[in-house]
Amino acid sequence: MRRLAVVPFAILGLLSVSVFGQAPPTAAKQAAPGPPKPAPRHADGRIDFTGLWRPADIFLIEDIALGLKTGDTISPTAWTRDVMAKHLSKDDPEASCLPTGVPRHAPYPWKFVESPPYIYMLFEGNIHSYRQIFMDGRAHPADPNPTWYGHSTGRWDKDTLVIDTFGFNDRFWFDFVGHPHTERLHTVERYRRTSFGTLVEDVTIDDPGAYTRPFTITGTHVLLPKDELMEYVCNENEKDTKHLSGPARRP
Repeated sequence: MRRLAVVPFAILGLLSVSVFGQAPPTAAKQAAPGPPKPAPRHADGRIDFTGLWRPADIFLIEDIALGLKTGDTISPTAWTRDVMAKHLSKDDPEASCLPTGVPRHAPYPWKFVESPPYIYMLFEGNIHSYRQIFMDGRAHPADPNPTWYGHSTGRWDKDTLVIDTFGFNDRFWFDFVGHPHTERLHTVERYRRTSFGTLVEDVTIDDPGAYTRPFTITGTHVLLPKDELMEYVCNENEKDTKHLSGPARRP
């Protein structure tokens, strides 16, 4: 079972093992692990990123501070600290089925679809949203219309997919804890398929309106090789927000 359609977001991190996977076999029955299967490649030798993926760690825990790159820290401005103190968990836009923005992922599967000169990210959760990444070398518009997922351009750095995004609105939260941002937000995502079933994502967040310096978070995604996106419309059966109470921050 891999669906969390009615589970409150506050406990997703605790359920990531019990809901998304079966209990591990006993030590007596567990075979010795072999080398991981290598990532597939296209005929031209480039890594193939297509497939259905599920967030495996930080994006389930819903707290970007827990996914910080080793040695990095978050440095919020006074404005950010004031906004976070006022955020209530029931006001989380994701809990109301709105888009998650970047770098947040809902705890539902998503997939890369390559269709040159574009790459698309299709999301099962919330409103069946998508991101369009331009791979044709174009620049960001000088005055972009602010949107939930921004304007994304991509390029290849050897086997790494680099996605540069600007032009966000200021409406989504980075996490359930309530880290905010402004329309000055600029993100750079770096995706590496380190094995057949593992996708590693590093995201650098640069928002001088909300944080005194950029910081980087790291997360992983696991492949669902025999699965497909399912229809899921959060708006039709949203049951989370009435159960949420209290401040949207760590105690």
